[in-house]
Amino acid sequence: MGAPGASSPSRLATWSWIGYDLANTIFALGVIGLYFPSWLTSRGLPDSSLSLVEATAGVVVVFLAPWVGARTDASGRRVPALTATTGIAVAATAALGWVPEWLSLVLLGVALVAFNTGSVVYDALLPVVSTPATRGRVSGLGVGVGYVGSFIGLGIGTVAIEVLDLGYPPTFTLLAAGVLVFAWPAFVFIAEPSRPPRPAPRLGEVFVRLLRSWRRAATFPGMVRFLVGRFLYTDAINTLIGGFLAIYAIQELGLEPAQTTALLAAAIAAAIPGSFVAGWAVSRFGALRVLRATLVVWVFALAIGVVAGTDGVSALAWVIGPLGGAALGATWTSDRVVMTDISPPEHLGEMYGLYATVGRFATILGPLVWALVVDVLDLPRTAALGTLGVFVLAGFVVLGGLRRAVTAADRASG
Repeated sequence: MGAPGASSPSRLATWSWIGYDLANTIFALGVIGLYFPSWLTSRGLPDSSLSLVEATAGVVVVFLAPWVGARTDASGRRVPALTATTGIAVAATAALGWVPEWLSLVLLGVALVAFNTGSVVYDALLPVVSTPATRGRVSGLGVGVGYVGSFIGLGIGTVAIEVLDLGYPPTFTLLAAGVLVFAWPAFVFIAEPSRPPRPAPRLGEVFVRLLRSWRRAATFPGMVRFLVGRFLYTDAINTLIGGFLAIYAIQELGLEPAQTTALLAAAIAAAIPGSFVAGWAVSRFGALRVLRATLVVWVFALAIGVVAGTDGVSALAWVIGPLGGAALGATWTSDRVVMTDISPPEHLGEMYGLYATVGRFATILGPLVWALVVDVLDLPRTAALGTLGVFVLAGFVVLGGLRRAVTAADRASG
């Protein structure tokens, strides 16, 4: 909810917030999902270089993001932190490829830390740009517009690389400029209600509160089970969309960079109706049932990917992409609702903090597992993809007991 006594947010503030989600996905898909992995491949760098960068950035975010979020809670001002983190990410992204390879990898890590930390602040601005009656609609618009940002990122890269033949360094600079164009209205037009600041927590205090939140979560039926299951399936999903799907498509399926771009575009296009259909299905059948059905689709898509890579059937990529895209939209549509369903209203914000933390830890393990399979054990990437499928299947199994746990608790309380 908004601050007591605060006026309704302006439409300009609301659309500025929505536009930032678009900027965020230009970075997520354009830089992380496609063009940086493509640049990495063109330079002959191993998969583990991307794995280590993403895992290291994930560790930093796990510790830094809660502290930054708590400090903005205390100060009552989130826009300055969002401006600073976005500025750092944009500057680091603009320099990618212009500097030595090792420094580009470091700059990517800096950009990842900045953007993911800023996302915590951005999400917390939702009550400022919406009312209780419009909150769900505004949030949904942010997700939908985010997919448009993915197409913009693909468009920038396609024009820069395929049409103008500029190469990767100018492409990264143009993508950074695209992020800034769509992000800056949020810095200017979101007006936060003023309130007296509170003492800002120290870093160690945030850790203590995080431990306390996990202890509290254990008292809520099904909560820990859901968070464990979420860790398993987001581990696989975040690894794929973190750039390893692009590497797999190029190296194992033999797709050209332009074909990989088209494949990701098809996946994004499928994610839009996937989200809408999942939203309808959640209302009709329940969020948990839809989520578990979506995980089955993920396992099926990953199995097709393994077969395609093993047998060299690149045509199957055009089945995997749209299928995975639809599953991606359905996953994020349903799992947030599951989280809301099992969280006590008085602790919803606290539990969503754990929800976000689990997602960050998943971004650490997944890339490391991929690097272990491919670069340490020297197994084919098909084995790495199959390992991700096992993670998703394990998440499906763990969530199987969630309904029983919640139902038993409801009976006990009744």
